[in-house]
Amino acid sequence: MAETDASDELKEDLEAFEACAEAEKDNRADAIEDLKFGRLGEQWSPDDVKIRKGRPCLVINTLPSFMRQVYNDARQNKPAIAVKPVDDAADVETAKVLNGIIKNIEYTSSADVAYDTAAECAVDRGLGYIRVAIEYAHDDTFDKDLLIQRVANPFSVYGDPHSTAADSSDWCIAFVTDRMAKSRFRRRWKGAAEVDWDDLGYSNLPAPWSEDGEILVAERWKREEVDRKILLLSDGMVMAAEDFEKVDPETRLSPRDLASVSGVTVVRERIAKSYKVTQRIMTGAEILEDNDWAGRFIPLIPVYGEEINVEGKRHFRSLIHSAKDAQRNKNYWRSSAAELVALAPKAPWVGPTGSFKTDENWTTANTENHAFLEYDPVNGGAAPQRQPFAGIPAGALQEALNASDDMKAILGMYDASLGARSNETSGKAILVRQREGDVSTFNFVDNLTRAIRHTGRVLIDLIPKVYSGARVVRILGEKNEPQSVGVNGKQVQGQARTFDLTAGKYDLAVSTGPMYTTRREEAVAALTELLRAFPQAAPVIGDLLIKMMDFPEADEIAKRLQALAQGNNIDPAVVKKMQQEIEVLRAENARLKGDAGIDAAKVQVDAFEAQTDRMKVVGDLATSAATPSAMQFHQP
Repeated sequence: MAETDASDELKEDLEAFEACAEAEKDNRADAIEDLKFGRLGEQWSPDDVKIRKGRPCLVINTLPSFMRQVYNDARQNKPAIAVKPVDDAADVETAKVLNGIIKNIEYTSSADVAYDTAAECAVDRGLGYIRVAIEYAHDDTFDKDLLIQRVANPFSVYGDPHSTAADSSDWCIAFVTDRMAKSRFRRRWKGAAEVDWDDLGYSNLPAPWSEDGEILVAERWKREEVDRKILLLSDGMVMAAEDFEKVDPETRLSPRDLASVSGVTVVRERIAKSYKVTQRIMTGAEILEDNDWAGRFIPLIPVYGEEINVEGKRHFRSLIHSAKDAQRNKNYWRSSAAELVALAPKAPWVGPTGSFKTDENWTTANTENHAFLEYDPVNGGAAPQRQPFAGIPAGALQEALNASDDMKAILGMYDASLGARSNETSGKAILVRQREGDVSTFNFVDNLTRAIRHTGRVLIDLIPKVYSGARVVRILGEKNEPQSVGVNGKQVQGQARTFDLTAGKYDLAVSTGPMYTTRREEAVAALTELLRAFPQAAPVIGDLLIKMMDFPEADEIAKRLQALAQGNNIDPAVVKKMQQEIEVLRAENARLKGDAGIDAAKVQVDAFEAQTDRMKVVGDLATSAATPSAMQFHQP
């Protein structure tokens, strides 16, 4: 690259970075303020603290409990990627292999950490990121693997200011920045040593490219639309012209060579629109590296908080952005209440001068209990009088409670959503209120689902290019059982088939469960109602019902019931008795949970003892039912 061309490209990239930074300036300022306010507790401005001049400035920060409720719901209900075949060149079995590869990528790269970090950032600052990377599988191999990485500092990423897609799959420019010490920078890029640190080079770069003796190094990702020639072969296969001519380093043959041997010819060709992604490592002074990316998407996936579009400008808000004033109000009134109590009179006795000379116990009258106190009458004056306590400032505390209610109303999350006791008395009413809170914040979890869907789209695009050679790959099945399969012509011993990952087109779907923590309890309630209406279903679904209950030895009981269900016919009397015991157990649990007059610890002890006793009965019944004498077998 000519020096003039490099200088022009660097200037263009610096202008693009400035445009990205300018577009995100307001969102970043709001995100930093929300982060410090909600997570670090910086809720009093320096001016307010200065005005109060040493008066109480309490921080009763209740916002983290709301935030944890949202992103911990996301942790409990992980979206799952499912690959689906699209065209006639794709097949279901290959889709299962692709799905297994993606699950293995998620497992080996700890993708759950990346998803959780991005969701947490979206909740507490309005924006988080997931990243896809390509690295060598091992130190002693040329095979490469895909990884899903977390972005611990979302403020290091600058996205495309012209993006409009909900998942930002239309990004055409992006920057990832990293501050490096000069010593680390010299070790990493020895070729940059020709720039004199003491002259007009790195040491004199403007902010943010050089601050406090550090150098800002940026990855610039660029996505450009390009023309690509595609070929239609006589056997019906469609292939890019560059892939048709590409020589395999192992066989030293290209697909064209193989086609000519088998008599396959090119029937048609046309120009198609595609995308090319490049990565550039740069500083504010020079371009350090240029690398081609295998995929057609920029491998940075944002997870948004609440999105608001005002006249074309996208604003991203955290969960707590609108609740900050209510939190400030609560802090003020709790501080006022503490101040009023602190300023209450500390001298409980008032009397004329000289009244307290005789009895020395007057000096400890406000700290000790005395049988009596004697006083000296002074000129017929009244006896010393005790000054009553002014009382707890009810008005200030009521205003603090009002502020707490304001926060719940703004966030749409009430006591039931936070696990606290509320006005609801029935279990169904509590579940409904919990679901209302989850629905109110569902947009945050749904945005994570959109981001994971786009992550899967990036992976599906990259897998045929990264896993392009003949090799053995590990996949994970539906129950996370590992398995090795051969791809692209590589045969695995004991397997009759090898899978071609480059053939066919595949799409994906992302599924997730309901976003509330009591779905197991709802399932138990629904199955119980089903058994009431249709008792004959107990041998079929009884093990599933017990498995979803939370009590000691539930899994063991479920296994025994499953063993019963595998028999031909079970004695109806035994089934009925088991149903009665289960209903008694559920009623006892409901009574203990709903009894407000029992101490919480005692409830746990009583519930455990009751459950243990009942389960012993059920277990004995299950054991007896599993014996041949308790079963009626059909005669052939």
